[in-house]
Amino acid sequence: MKPSEVRELTSEDLKAKLAENRTELFNLRFQMATSQLDNTARAAQVKKDIARILTEIRAREINAQ
Repeated sequence: MKPSEVRELTSEDLKAKLAENRTELFNLRFQMATSQLDNTARAAQVKKDIARILTEIRAREINAQ
């Protein structure tokens, strides 16, 4: 997910996407622990997406004040 895509989402969509990415990261970690994960780079990408979403949520909180 690109930063420009994150900026276009509404706050509700951001929260939904955040929950979805956290669930995916949990599943990826579980697959890594059981040696079933083929694409280990996906975990890093999901972490970056979570960070982008959290950054955008925080930026909106700051702008609202």
